Amino acid sequence: MSEQKITKGLPACPVETTLMLIGDKWKVLILRDLLPGTKRFGELKKSIGSVSQKVLTAQLRDMEKSGLLIRTVYAEVPPRVEYSLTELGKSLKPVLDAMQNWGEGYQSSMV
Repeated sequence: MSEQKITKGLPACPVETTLMLIGDKWKVLILRDLLPGTKRFGELKKSIGSVSQKVLTAQLRDMEKSGLLIRTVYAEVPPRVEYSLTELGKSLKPVLDAMQNWGEGYQSSMV
């Protein structure tokens, strides 16, 4: 058994760390919707669906704090805010691809 080190207050288990960062339903859907490119808040809210504005805002702030996305505010009237994934956020694509493949297999097995 290898010794696990705890870094920056993160869990020792890498799976737990990943779940801590993207384990929320809304965060996974935000990642899914930002993988193709930059979106504005309203576009994200519409593409995700039933999430409230308050919850979406909190999830986006948390993901920005974790370094998964960048929030860009443009000094316009009205203000324009755009969200895009960082390289760290984009590096989660294989994880989301694996989740999609597994989900498709599960769905087809249940038919």
